[in-house]
Amino acid sequence: MLEATLIARIRTGHADAFEGIVEKYQYSLTRYLLRLTGDYETARDLVQDTFIKAYASILKTDSDLNLNAWLYRIATNTAIQHLRRRKLISFISFEALTKKDLAGTDTLPEQAADNLAIQETIKKIPWEQRVCLILHYVEGFTYRETGETLGITEDAVRKRVMRGVQLFRRLYDGGNEQ
Repeated sequence: MLEATLIARIRTGHADAFEGIVEKYQYSLTRYLLRLTGDYETARDLVQDTFIKAYASILKTDSDLNLNAWLYRIATNTAIQHLRRRKLISFISFEALTKKDLAGTDTLPEQAADNLAIQETIKKIPWEQRVCLILHYVEGFTYRETGETLGITEDAVRKRVMRGVQLFRRLYDGGNEQ
């Protein structure tokens, strides 16, 4: 069912229509929040919080709502609030996390070492750049969609992504020299 139809049904009192939104976005939001928090159970809790917040405020939104960007913005803000409370920031590597990882399969020892190096490097990138990198490269958001999600301009996203990539390369290459 189309998102606009689901939203219209919710607005007319069909609360069960929200289930379609949950089904469509649950996996991608869990994957995204897992990358931000580094903990599967925390990511699942944050996804649940995200959907609760979304359900509570969907009636207050505009009719031309970009549901994807709106949900990711709620998820990002929920993660920021959580991380501020916990003062715990760890990230999963860009390439390391796949659907199989969510099911709990193991990686090869060489891949694990590479993933750990990538994870440690990502931790060193400033938060604003990390979020932009993950939304753009991992979640596949365009610069415009990333900007809408984070409430910043498309140019700001481009700059953050560019600076984040440059810093990642510098730190990762520098960290692997022996």
